Amino acid sequence: METASMPGFVKTILWIIAIYYIFKFLARLFLPVVAKKVVEKAAQQFQQQQQQYQEQQQAQTSKAEKPKEKKIVGDYIDFEEIK
Repeated sequence: METASMPGFVKTILWIIAIYYIFKFLARLFLPVVAKKVVEKAAQQFQQQQQQYQEQQQAQTSKAEKPKEKKIVGDYIDFEEIK
């Protein structure tokens, strides 16, 4: 069984710090690009939803514009009740 040594501990701490700063540097490089792509995709989806909504509204208004034909059954006769 090996025991922990001070140089091994320091080496591990230095690796952790190096990985942290490398990750931080890469995040500063790539995070704005990734965020921009996410925002563009969200805007595109919003635009598609808006377009679909407008198409549905136009379809509903075109249906509403056509008047329904009324069937003429007969004349209305007003009557009075006789007692």
